[in-house]
Amino acid sequence: MKRKASAHWEGSLKDGKGTVSTESGVLSDQAYSFRTRFEDGKGTNPEELLGVAHAGCFSMALSMVLGESDYVPDSIDTKAEVELTEVEGGFEISAIHFDVHAKVPGADEVALLEAANTAKVNCPVSKALKPDITMDVHLVND
Repeated sequence: MKRKASAHWEGSLKDGKGTVSTESGVLSDQAYSFRTRFEDGKGTNPEELLGVAHAGCFSMALSMVLGESDYVPDSIDTKAEVELTEVEGGFEISAIHFDVHAKVPGADEVALLEAANTAKVNCPVSKALKPDITMDVHLVND
């Protein structure tokens, strides 16, 4: 299985601008620029896109791991915070933090945390990345 995405850029780093698109069309010529990445400009940025991809991948992996223990989650809400750090010679993604709230009937906090740690290590996006991935996991009760 292969998925495709593309980026187009015009101009210098600080004054230029670009667009990103996905094969599915969910993103189509979505604007990004220096301002959207390092300031508060309107548009997206690579770190935000990586964060949503990682949160989605993790949430699906957590559902799978929970299912292997016969738990079916009512909901899993994952927020990803991607940290871009200036280092010698440029920038790097230095950390990703998940804040996970899951409503899982019959599960306790220990079972949820164990499943979340397994999902964090084994989701395909986590495997592709090397930053420090941390998380807070919260079992949601009615």
